[in-house]
Amino acid sequence: MPRPLNLDAVTEFLLEARARVLHDLAACRMADASAVSLLEEALSQRGWWVAQWPDGAPFLAGLVAQDVQDALFDAGSRWPRCRACGPGAEHSLGVEPELGEDPHWVCTESGIEVAPVGALRALDQSTG
Repeated sequence: MPRPLNLDAVTEFLLEARARVLHDLAACRMADASAVSLLEEALSQRGWWVAQWPDGAPFLAGLVAQDVQDALFDAGSRWPRCRACGPGAEHSLGVEPELGEDPHWVCTESGIEVAPVGALRALDQSTG
């Protein structure tokens, strides 16, 4: 039977997930109060989840990114929009693997790997 993670280890994984997703929200100019609230809600729910399945702690960043993406979509926003397919692309990036370590943002249309979760590049000021 695996040894459960201690509270400090769980907190570290949660803080890393928070930092990575917040970076990507900010890179897309979407780190407003509403999106950050959705991020905090996702972290709260995933905190419970990882307490039930400690072996899933390394998967938190990708799962939290997906949770925030889903919540934003439900609220009427696409995040992050694909920039790999050009400025007119209307589709979002997806997280791969869906449940695994080393999550990346991938174009759902072309399959192009864009960036690791937490490493999206900031939008140019000229691209709005």
